[in-house]
Amino acid sequence: MTRITFITLGCPKNEVDSERMRALVGSSAYRVVDSLDDADVVVLNTCGFIIAAVEEAVGVALDLAEWRDAVPDRRLVVAGCMVSRYGADLAEAMPEADAFLPVAEEPSLLEVIERLTGKPHRHTAGPMRLDSRPSAYLQVSDGCFRSCAYCTIPTIRGPYRSRPLPELVGEARLLTSRGARELVLIGQDISSWGREFDTPDTLTDVVRAIAATPELRWLRLMYVQPDGITDELLATMADVSHVCHYLDVPLQHASTPVLRAMNRGGSAEEFLALIDRIRAHMPDAVLRTSLIAGYPGETEADVEELLDFIEHSSLDYVGVFPFSPEEGTAAAALPDQVPEPERLARAQRVRDAADSVGFERADARAGRELEVLSEGVDEDGVGVGRWRGQAPEVDGIVTLDTLVNAGTFVTCRVTEAHGYDLMGEVLP
Repeated sequence: MTRITFITLGCPKNEVDSERMRALVGSSAYRVVDSLDDADVVVLNTCGFIIAAVEEAVGVALDLAEWRDAVPDRRLVVAGCMVSRYGADLAEAMPEADAFLPVAEEPSLLEVIERLTGKPHRHTAGPMRLDSRPSAYLQVSDGCFRSCAYCTIPTIRGPYRSRPLPELVGEARLLTSRGARELVLIGQDISSWGREFDTPDTLTDVVRAIAATPELRWLRLMYVQPDGITDELLATMADVSHVCHYLDVPLQHASTPVLRAMNRGGSAEEFLALIDRIRAHMPDAVLRTSLIAGYPGETEADVEELLDFIEHSSLDYVGVFPFSPEEGTAAAALPDQVPEPERLARAQRVRDAADSVGFERADARAGRELEVLSEGVDEDGVGVGRWRGQAPEVDGIVTLDTLVNAGTFVTCRVTEAHGYDLMGEVLP
């Protein structure tokens, strides 16, 4: 039996793509394995959003080529966003790979493996996902209709496409039936869900429908663009008990000139008003954003405005990225490019300011009682989990003083904070 393992790089959307490919393999004559040493074929699902991610993917692929060459008949398939971005050029640049699979062609994975191994796949109908963890991602859309000057996503993922609501409800039920107690709605821009449908349905309808899924305890929204945060959506989030009072809103900057150069709307004043509106509906709202430092034409005054915005916005988590001039984007061709050392220095200043605010907000949680979803134990055998204000993988953890089965909810008293991580005493 041909054994397949997966290595996934990049964002949660890639995790979902890998899960779908795992499900394909799981419903075939091939077998999914977790260990690279047990595998005959490895599928490397890559990120191609920025050049640093591409360089990481190439490095991992070269290491896997050594694994492949160590044993006859092993095969390496490179899939995902890097393949979609660079296309046919990769075949010449990376002869180490046996096959390339862009995002749009991932449903044909079994045919590719059959061609490489000579062993028929005999695919039968099966579930679209194999997840069996306490938390699972539910992708509500793919692609993007926006034209942000720095972004490669439309090239990689294509135009915006909403998934039909019945399909989302069915997948949500499948995931909870397999043990998920938290579902995280993701997509390049989930706030625009339904924009191409001939119905008035919006993200609010998705939230209400998914929140009604049996066995679901938490529903989390990520990648909600600021122009898509309506009062109707906020009222629904505040009203439906399963919905976490948590929003990931990518702002990218606070200076109006920089935002316009990015081909984005908004301003510091508008964003502060948006944050006030969110917290008027949900006073306990936890907010995450992403910011880019060192954008072409960014001045010291722009940086100071961004730092001032961070101080006054009381954001809980901020992802900070130095600008990356990506080939083929409009931003890469803009004048007044900021030298790389200065981009890195500005990003560090923004990072330090965001941490100062975020750590203070985390410290303020000491003494509070929080509902925590156990994720089992970490690599050191210590109990860990997350509260509603922590998204998977990006916002820190709650370290538990007692071992609790994964997927179990407990009430914890926060004893202290270490950065974004909280220490929790499990209450009886």
